[in-house]
Amino acid sequence: MQPILKSLITLCRFSTPAIFLFAVLSPAASAESSTYQVKQQSVYDLKSVFASVQSMDVTQGRARIGGTLVELLVDEGDVVEAGQKLALVRDEKQRLQIAAFASKLRSLNAQLQLAKTTLKRVATLRKTGKASQAELDKSETRVDVVSADIAALKLDQDVVREAQAQGDVLAPARGRVLSVKVTHGAVVMPGEAIADIAADSYILRLLLPERHARFINKDDKVWVAERGMLDTGNNANLSSRRQGTVSQVYPELDNGRVVADVEVDNLGDFFVGERVRVWVSTDQRQAYVIPNSYIHRRYGLSFVYLSDGSEIVIQPGTQLATGIEVLSGLQSGDTLIQTLQPPRTSPTQANSAGE
Repeated sequence: MQPILKSLITLCRFSTPAIFLFAVLSPAASAESSTYQVKQQSVYDLKSVFASVQSMDVTQGRARIGGTLVELLVDEGDVVEAGQKLALVRDEKQRLQIAAFASKLRSLNAQLQLAKTTLKRVATLRKTGKASQAELDKSETRVDVVSADIAALKLDQDVVREAQAQGDVLAPARGRVLSVKVTHGAVVMPGEAIADIAADSYILRLLLPERHARFINKDDKVWVAERGMLDTGNNANLSSRRQGTVSQVYPELDNGRVVADVEVDNLGDFFVGERVRVWVSTDQRQAYVIPNSYIHRRYGLSFVYLSDGSEIVIQPGTQLATGIEVLSGLQSGDTLIQTLQPPRTSPTQANSAGE
């Protein structure tokens, strides 16, 4: 080790002044670039509350006709698209009506064929003078009447088929099925609800004590815990929380509580009604906040290094987005450094050590 030290001293002795000046000042420049000036900042007190996941809109898939539920295609928890078939309702009378219309249509087609044949024969006899004009008009009218009856019957048949098609229960919007209210084989009435569907847009519903009404406003930021996060204090790491925005504050109190809605991305994987921990700002105060990188922990204590080379003990507090709050040990004007620099050695001391 001593030969290496002597080589460094010899290098400094015979090197140019610029190189020696860089070697001496580089630690100071590095320390100066990683300093932090302590000053008071405005912070918000965070209160831990519970919010519940709610759907902004809950709609229902309803039966449009009465009949028997012959097919059920969804179950609780399924995600459905708008227009997707949820169930199938059929009325047995409609099938019989369609069969009756088909039989009557065949009869009318036969009558139309006979009427056309009769019209053709009467028209031939009329040309030879063996049939009157009245008989010809009667045959033409008969063809027109049967043709009109066939057209009316086809329209009645289309009405029954459309009613049968309306037995398909469709989802009115994209979302998740919350509950299915009927079972296979059940008799349903027109307009009866088949399933409740939570539209695919979820919010957090907050219920805060009345004393916090003046602190919460629209567009305020809140912190939302990840799913299953059970910590109850404010010292949990903010990196494990998501940020939400207050989208609406209702003007009416509910049993002495303020009701507010919070918008958060990707809430679709939660259960509707599931409770989530949320931190909201309840008041503002002044505090000392420093970055975590300036705090060193040893033997269960927290230390910081000052620019004068001293080391002091601090009491850390709440973890905030910009750093960690310091409850005691610092004052305004203190300058912090991340690491202590070794004492500088003057050229005279270095020469003495080399000799």
